[in-house]
Amino acid sequence: MTVDFLWGERSRPTRGPKPALTLDRIAEVAIGVADAEGLAAVSMQRVAAELGYTKMSLYRYLPGKAELVAAMLERVVGEPPALDGNDWRAALTTWTEALLERYRQHGWAIEATTGERPVGPHELGWMESALAVLPPGLTGGQRMDTVAVLAGQVRMIAGQSEAAMVAAVTLVLREHAERFPAVVAAVTDPGPHDQAFHFGLERILDGIEVLIGAR
Repeated sequence: MTVDFLWGERSRPTRGPKPALTLDRIAEVAIGVADAEGLAAVSMQRVAAELGYTKMSLYRYLPGKAELVAAMLERVVGEPPALDGNDWRAALTTWTEALLERYRQHGWAIEATTGERPVGPHELGWMESALAVLPPGLTGGQRMDTVAVLAGQVRMIAGQSEAAMVAAVTLVLREHAERFPAVVAAVTDPGPHDQAFHFGLERILDGIEVLIGAR
């Protein structure tokens, strides 16, 4: 697996005639397929057909599907938001909310972040921006873990809706409420629901703040 193509070191094929395609165009078409039909529908063959080229034509730009998916992810994640380093909690809240929005725009992107994959400048840029606003008091490993936990919160929430889950549970409880009194009490509580993302984010930041203070 190579990363050169994501960093501009393989932006054009090294042999053959002048290229008629670009990596951006290939990724754009692949994103369209994934948005419409899911990541499983994306293949070198399918994308080549959508472009009106042969599968072998794409290999002049990309080594294979893993690299194609990485190029797709780079483009949908894009550049990280500008953050105010004077308030690390507010900055990381902005960072996490923005990442959630990017993933929700492309439901397949969560699946694309699992497993071994090439990492490009946009993905690394998001990591850099989050690490840069963390205050002193954490080890390097703890700083990296903070970013991983925040990204994990996004991945967990992006593909689901608490409101939809509550609706599904409520439907079941119409016939089986007596078996699950604690669930009934929670879903019928008049307090706000569908706050799992921000509730979890605030608790993560609370824990980081306590750890920084302790150190």
